[in-house]
Amino acid sequence: MCAHYESVHNKALLKAHFGVTQPNEAVRHDVWPGYLSVLIRRHEHADVGDDAVPPREALAGSFGLIPHWAKDPKIARQTYNARTETVAEKPSFRDAWKRAQHCIIPVQSFFEPDWRSGKAVPTRIMLANDEPMGLAGLWAQWRSPLGETVHSFTLLTINADAHPLMRNFHKPQDEKRMIVVLPPESYDDWLQAQAHGRADFLQAWPAEGFKTAAPENPRPQTASLFED
Repeated sequence: MCAHYESVHNKALLKAHFGVTQPNEAVRHDVWPGYLSVLIRRHEHADVGDDAVPPREALAGSFGLIPHWAKDPKIARQTYNARTETVAEKPSFRDAWKRAQHCIIPVQSFFEPDWRSGKAVPTRIMLANDEPMGLAGLWAQWRSPLGETVHSFTLLTINADAHPLMRNFHKPQDEKRMIVVLPPESYDDWLQAQAHGRADFLQAWPAEGFKTAAPENPRPQTASLFED
């Protein structure tokens, strides 16, 4: 699973690598469940045939998917990752999955606990080439009791028990999971993919494509979308 990541916060890099403009809303760059960060989806008017409409758009959304039936946003604490094996059946995710509400999460690095020493050692994981990552996710739209529209997202995860790198993270008795890194040339294909073709995208990134380092701030430092 992935509960902590560093979002891409360089506006020029967002434009150059992902082809989007950063949202106007204030977003977090050191991101934990419930924080507002950037999600990228297919532009809602991309099919109108207007060349002036870009194929993708960036929105501010809660890290942790808030389904339309939720009474408050606190559910995001449990819905920040979606297992690909069960996403079609889980009430929190099945509508977004059925409607193919795919999104891309722009990430510079993500963090996992390394348990090989017997203690949890926070570890920062990046691409070996220092490029940003586009992670596969699902997005949703929720109307708050006050009538506000809130966008949210979850990261899709796959089994990593046999992955040479990702099998080292989390407690020894836990199943190993990892997020899905999309090749840049597949971004638009993922955003437009339908149910019959999604499995091709949900593949493990090779271990040699990552590098690791100790994080500078392993614990959350900023306020979340909701309060206790």
